[in-house]
Amino acid sequence: MSQTSQVRASSPWWIPTAVAALVLALLCGAMIGPAGPTWWRVPLELLNRLPLLTINSGVTASEWNIIWLVRMPRVVLAGLVGATLSIAGASYQGVFRNPLVDPYLLGVAAGAGLGATFVFTINRAGSSTWLVDPLPLAAFACGLGAVLITYVVGTAFGGERSSTTLVLAGVAVTSLVTAVQAFLLQRHTDVMREVYSWILGRLSTATWTDVRLVVPYVVLSSTVLLFHRRLLDVLRVGDDEATALGANVTRIRLVVVLSATLGTAAVVAVSGLIGFVGIIVPHAVRLLAGASYRVVLPLSLLFGAAFLIMADIPGRILSNPAETPIGVVTAFLGAPFFLLILRTRQASR
Repeated sequence: MSQTSQVRASSPWWIPTAVAALVLALLCGAMIGPAGPTWWRVPLELLNRLPLLTINSGVTASEWNIIWLVRMPRVVLAGLVGATLSIAGASYQGVFRNPLVDPYLLGVAAGAGLGATFVFTINRAGSSTWLVDPLPLAAFACGLGAVLITYVVGTAFGGERSSTTLVLAGVAVTSLVTAVQAFLLQRHTDVMREVYSWILGRLSTATWTDVRLVVPYVVLSSTVLLFHRRLLDVLRVGDDEATALGANVTRIRLVVVLSATLGTAAVVAVSGLIGFVGIIVPHAVRLLAGASYRVVLPLSLLFGAAFLIMADIPGRILSNPAETPIGVVTAFLGAPFFLLILRTRQASR
């Protein structure tokens, strides 16, 4: 690591800055919407809801219901989804030593989408008889299968996890999974509208039930990944060197992939396919704070949450009263960013 990267990574201000960005994003998400109270009244009402504080915000009971039951679940779910996709993308990049990898390109998001589509086609209303909701479980199983296939195919030729091989393997697996998904939809056209709206990202239907559903998965996944952030730095030197330093490379790779897949599959199951978040945020963090995963992972978690909350705001107001799906917004931002990364890497070579 260069001296500049060491200085940036050791800066004590990045975590407070990321926390401040997340708080600001949460406030903006709660204040902006096509219906409800005037935007400047929302922070006053939030303060009024705190203990020992009484502030006349002018917000009526019906307006507060819009804030708490419509806007806040959407904002919180967007934060959870953005945080999970970002930290999962950074973790995949670390464990595969490939900066172009994210959950979308590896195929895990498409695999999770297939699992969710399967649940939709067998009538999710019947899930009330289950001890746990089958949607994230099905998404996790199919997402895990997709990423394992991508990894096996990507390492089958020559044994090297090169950027080109992994990306091409991810594209192939995604295409295969998408074909299976299309076959299911052709057989069950009655759920096509629901699945299609889910594929484009459906934060607009977020409820507190969705938030409670994904929180355990997000907490477990993020905690395991954060505990492995120092080991990801060890993997940067290569498998043989990491083994010589005493790291169990196979175990680290398995635990990180499983944890990142668990979180990704859970949030994709309720939010739909939201691409490029796992590339945009980790790369921006590396440019700002250095390449050490001790810093990249926690900052990706915080900035990822703030990023997706802010990215969801244009979708609410650009096409009022209709909405622009969040997946469309992130694709508009992410595709040029991905091309810029490819151009930068080519120029550096």
